[in-house]
Amino acid sequence: MALNPYFMPTDGGDTAFTVEAPKIKFGYGALEEVGGDAKALGMTRVALFADPKTADLPGMETLTASLEAAGMHVTVYQDLEVEPTDRSFKAAADFAAAGNFDGYVSFGGGSTMDTAKAANLYASYPDDFLAYVNAPIGAAKPVPGPLAPHIACPTTFGTASECTGIAIFDLLEMEAKTGIANARLRPALGVLDPSVLESLPPPVIAANGFDVFSHAFESLTARPYTQRPKADDPQKRPLSQGANPYSDLACQEAIRLVGDHLVRAVNDPRKEDYEALMFAGMLAGIGFGNAGCHVPHAMSYAVAGLVEDYVPEGWATNEPMVPHGISVIVNSPAVFRYTGKACPERHLMGAKAMGADVKGLDPRKAGDALADRIIEMMKATGMPNGLSGVGYGEADVPRLVSKAAPQRRLLDNAPRPVHEAELTDLFTGALRYW
Repeated sequence: MALNPYFMPTDGGDTAFTVEAPKIKFGYGALEEVGGDAKALGMTRVALFADPKTADLPGMETLTASLEAAGMHVTVYQDLEVEPTDRSFKAAADFAAAGNFDGYVSFGGGSTMDTAKAANLYASYPDDFLAYVNAPIGAAKPVPGPLAPHIACPTTFGTASECTGIAIFDLLEMEAKTGIANARLRPALGVLDPSVLESLPPPVIAANGFDVFSHAFESLTARPYTQRPKADDPQKRPLSQGANPYSDLACQEAIRLVGDHLVRAVNDPRKEDYEALMFAGMLAGIGFGNAGCHVPHAMSYAVAGLVEDYVPEGWATNEPMVPHGISVIVNSPAVFRYTGKACPERHLMGAKAMGADVKGLDPRKAGDALADRIIEMMKATGMPNGLSGVGYGEADVPRLVSKAAPQRRLLDNAPRPVHEAELTDLFTGALRYW
């Protein structure tokens, strides 16, 4: 793929990008091989993270049998929170520190995989909890050395946590969502078996699919790596280095697969839809694991963190929460109308890949075309009508802005400047779409 002007260096900008490629096993039956994978990684005493909901899935029995057949001593940890908090991360770290484990296996969604990452980190290198947390909330201390091997086995396809060195959680005292980002958190192996998706309720499929799309499209339209200031030390180049030719390849195909398969997977699924969407989630993970997301994800942390009374359909909870994929996609149409001017050709490509008719379309309208197509798909898959659909109104906008504004790691990765004034407009524009 030839570099285009989007990647031409600017004064003071970086001139190189780093490829961080995850190790992945993909395909039906992949869970049956995890025991052999764990043995190859030197594991003997395994902490198996699985929340009570996923522990009842058929794949859990397959996974456990495979580990035990390979001679692993397995201890199951289930004291997880669906949306992790500093409280649940600390509890998991205490469990890991007391267990003398030499390996970790996670079976679940992003919450489960992220909790296993955090437990592995704090058990391996104990420190003040905020030491490793992203700045400005934490000190963003680099992880001092290698972690114990971790095999991540997703039961969803949206988070792509098996591909990334990122662990996200809610910091309860600040009512803010933040995370830990370091390449050493990336699992030693991600095992993706599409059969696990067959038991997911349609709303979960829809939310996961839109999360995949937003991962991929945010990474495709992120500020190019050549426009990010060059680090004095190349070892300090961030994970979210900006759009680059490597991430572009993965993101473009992920968007196409979501456009082709998501609506049918929600309403009339076939086996090939599950396989395509899980593969799309993996590709998007590779993309944003190297390029980084931007504004919709920054806004999503506020949406998820401030929820008061929205209880999602399809999730095993009676507690108020906005699932991650929903908290992202309710913002995305408003954001992409705004970012369309920065890189119209990329927005045009995204609209076409998602199924919009863009023949003869003025590129200056590409952001609107993409937003309109996302809204059509949201309606077709039963997603909430913007922020109003998850319980927010105009009076909540200042509070949402105040919680999103500190997410500079994400906001500074956007192709256009985004500060409090822009966030106010974007949250207002995201209140309702139809």
